Amino acid sequence: MATEVARMTAHAEDDLLKDDRPEDSRYRAARRKAARYAVPAAVVGVTALAVGLVPALADSGDPDLPELTAHQLVAKLAGAHEEHFSGTVRVSTDLGLPGFGGAAVGGLGGASRGSGGSEGDADPQARLTELASGTHTLRVAADGPERQRLSILEDAAEYSIIRDGAHAWAYDSASDKAVRLDVPAERHQEQAPYAALTPQELADRALKAVDAHTSVRVDGTARVAGRDAYQLLIEPKQSGSTVKAVRVLVDAKTGTPLRATLTARDGGKPVVEAGFTKVSFTAPDAKTFSFTPPKGTEVTGPKKRAPEDGAATPDAGALKDAFGGARTYGEGWTTVARLDLPAEAGGLASSKADGGRSGQAGQLVDSLAKEVKGSFGTGRLFSTRLVNVLLTEDGHVYAGAVTKDTLVKAAESQK
Repeated sequence: MATEVARMTAHAEDDLLKDDRPEDSRYRAARRKAARYAVPAAVVGVTALAVGLVPALADSGDPDLPELTAHQLVAKLAGAHEEHFSGTVRVSTDLGLPGFGGAAVGGLGGASRGSGGSEGDADPQARLTELASGTHTLRVAADGPERQRLSILEDAAEYSIIRDGAHAWAYDSASDKAVRLDVPAERHQEQAPYAALTPQELADRALKAVDAHTSVRVDGTARVAGRDAYQLLIEPKQSGSTVKAVRVLVDAKTGTPLRATLTARDGGKPVVEAGFTKVSFTAPDAKTFSFTPPKGTEVTGPKKRAPEDGAATPDAGALKDAFGGARTYGEGWTTVARLDLPAEAGGLASSKADGGRSGQAGQLVDSLAKEVKGSFGTGRLFSTRLVNVLLTEDGHVYAGAVTKDTLVKAAESQK
């Protein structure tokens, strides 16, 4: 990941004097450390993936720091290896997902606890989807790859996920429920997936996207969480992408991302932003990762989500076969992926007049998507501020962080 970033920024800076570049051996070593860099930082997946924080999150004044080229700042970012830290993170997400009575489709909009979405449920698979929309305050701590704690702070309550080696818990103080979590033996040395909710994960994902179609430059300095930082700006060179820019604020001393922000071409507040409001790079107290359910707590094991017929959960290969594999079209920031749905699902894109949609699935498609037509026939377009998805009547799904026109053209090019 960082290797490609460094290569591209070096190519973009042909006029950079040799003496200004890091020594090759040190630079290569820094890049090799990038794989370790997803320091407890987690879901979003996500997406997840960056936070339109209020102005108070950035301290006033731009610090006067030694000048760095983009090449040098990427090397500094790649060389970061802070595995011991604690602090408070604000996460804000605005994908533009539609909501229904406080809960968005499939829970991705983050069902509120008062709306029946995940009320009283300590299971992390249910609770962490709440972070896919709105603004949240998290308290995070890490002491190496096997000890992490993440707490979602709520009004007079908090939801925490605690891992100490082979032992992990999720606890909801509001409902006084706890869940014992499985930590497979082969994954004891891995970063916990739920730990990717800090700026590190967002920065890592952004850097993976850097290629010949990307501009990378240093864009000034800033103060974040009381620390001096450089601003690394990553922008698509191509038109057709919904992404305007990714901005990463890199700690001047440690090279650790302190804040990451993704903005969309449609303007407005950031689509995703995550940033520390308070941070310390010292090892947290050992008791931070110790958890014993309080007396009277309802304790359960992890929920099993086996198929209704009792068969084993399909693996990634089986899922790929079921969807006919995936193909990609285009390149760089305008890449579009195509999935082939099972034959029985193609009717979801047909018009109601054709009798293609019925039941709850059909009603959901009607409420969320708009009808489009092209050489592919009839399709249904699902849109968010960042990702657009086109479902065609011949059973194909096209998706990408691209504009609607780019997506439709990609679908038409296959005919």
